[in-house]
Amino acid sequence: MTKNIKLLSWVDEMAALTKPESILWIDGSEEQLEMLRKEAMETGELIKLNEEKLPGCYLHRSALNDVARVEQRTFICTSTKDGAGPTNNWMAPADAYAKLGALFDGSMKGRTMYVIPYSMGPVGSEFSKIGIELTDSIYVVVSMAIMTRMGKAVLDQLGDGDFVKGLHSKAQLSEEDRYICHFPEDNAIWSINSGYGGNVLLGKKCFALRIASYLANKEGWMAEHMLILGIENPKGEVKYIAAAFPSACGKTNLAMLIPPELYAKEGYKVWCVGDDIAWLRQGPDGRLWAINPENGFFGVAPGTNAHSNFNALASTKKNAIFTNVALDTSDNTVWWEGMTDEKPAHAIDWKGNEWTPDKFVKADKSTYAAHPNSRFTAPAENCPCISSEFNSGAGVPISAIIFGGRRAKTAPLVYQSRNWQHGVFVGSTMASETTAAAAGAVGVVRRDPMAMLPFIGYNANDYFAHWLDMGKKLGDKAPKIFNVNWFRTDDEGHFIWPGFGDNMRVLMWILGRCDGTMDADETAIGFVPKAEDINLEGLDITVDTVKELLNVDKELWTEETKGIDEFYAKMGRVPAELQGELATLKANLK
Repeated sequence: MTKNIKLLSWVDEMAALTKPESILWIDGSEEQLEMLRKEAMETGELIKLNEEKLPGCYLHRSALNDVARVEQRTFICTSTKDGAGPTNNWMAPADAYAKLGALFDGSMKGRTMYVIPYSMGPVGSEFSKIGIELTDSIYVVVSMAIMTRMGKAVLDQLGDGDFVKGLHSKAQLSEEDRYICHFPEDNAIWSINSGYGGNVLLGKKCFALRIASYLANKEGWMAEHMLILGIENPKGEVKYIAAAFPSACGKTNLAMLIPPELYAKEGYKVWCVGDDIAWLRQGPDGRLWAINPENGFFGVAPGTNAHSNFNALASTKKNAIFTNVALDTSDNTVWWEGMTDEKPAHAIDWKGNEWTPDKFVKADKSTYAAHPNSRFTAPAENCPCISSEFNSGAGVPISAIIFGGRRAKTAPLVYQSRNWQHGVFVGSTMASETTAAAAGAVGVVRRDPMAMLPFIGYNANDYFAHWLDMGKKLGDKAPKIFNVNWFRTDDEGHFIWPGFGDNMRVLMWILGRCDGTMDADETAIGFVPKAEDINLEGLDITVDTVKELLNVDKELWTEETKGIDEFYAKMGRVPAELQGELATLKANLK
């Protein structure tokens, strides 16, 4: 399938280490994938679902000890510890290769090694990068077929070129020996003893964020944990927004937003370009252009339903893989908590045990039929609102960048940064308060710069500096930067803003700011809308309530600066420009 000497010799070298019984090159053909799915059904790795209700869909269960990304076992292996920086676990490359090499030795005995050539981004786009993943898991092969552009066309595009080298083995699925190691200086990823999603679909966070962010810094572009959406006005003009949110802040819902009736009636439409990752670079016109490097969605199932996210649910209706959800035995379909009000009368839970509704105790997640982090892997082309630009190699031009988090009182509903540098400061200090859903205490402020904390593949301080450099390069063509907070609460703890589709009302103000048609008031933290400029038609909310949502409480923000001081102190060598922005904020609050 290829004459690429570097690739052929690397495959030989890794086969000599892992000792598989056979090697199968993945050509991306439906015939080959169907053969592998059948094989996985025979071993129980995949369970075929109701072909009439969920055509081409399968259920997969991971090991009980292997149900989420393992940040404590995830390492950045650079020649110096400073290269990995204060936010990553670090291991010296020689130590990591020695430690993992011993674990990989013979790990594929009696198994097939699958060679997966894949492209992050449309094949042939100047944005795109090629990876090769070696794995002993059919689940990985069929999932990568959904999440990436995969197969022979990728090898043809690669020619004699370089690629990101990904090695994965389920090995023994041992928790003690589970490691996900990234070698940015070698363009390599090694993952062992996991069979779960983000740890083993190496194109996802490992390549598309950790390795890509390192490459982006070196090559002058950006790899970000951002959704991309387009808003089309009644004249057919589309403006694009990229947005970064920590988990549990409504990222997927925003990516697939359904316009409220008042906008839909006027002819507005919302298009999803991507729900999770954006690669951005300066285009020939000087503006910032973005692609979604992925080809599918890897979404959290619980809570996804026809009301909360109709488009995400619709995406799972064919050719999808469900991981760690419940099997509804009445019709051989899937179910998870929050999917429907009515629970199935009888199911097999995510652990493979019999389950009936009388076992369910809301406060006890161990009684749930689906794992709280259960997932769906679904082709993006299934999404009813997928953008016509989804496969465009040129990408889409970004008008606005939005950061957001979950804050009960501090952050207003929306505010705009004064300029790009101030916007980088806003992104670098992004934070969310822990909810009951997260482990530990409620209301603790967790900093998650640009929602990239677990995904920056090098020193986070250099990452901030790279953002500042990109702003200098883009000049007056740079997107405007905003911060949103859908989660302000009243004194009883109820959310004040309705959220979901109604967030479009805020996006309309943001786009108005981008094209100079909307006014704003300057505050200590940036520009906030005039309350009457947020369209409230059809909402049970008054202008006074919006004024409350936009209020900037100086006492709370003074407290916030102390938290930022602490965070910056932990980070070490934060760029002087951001320290200057912090000083400006403190002065503005006096």
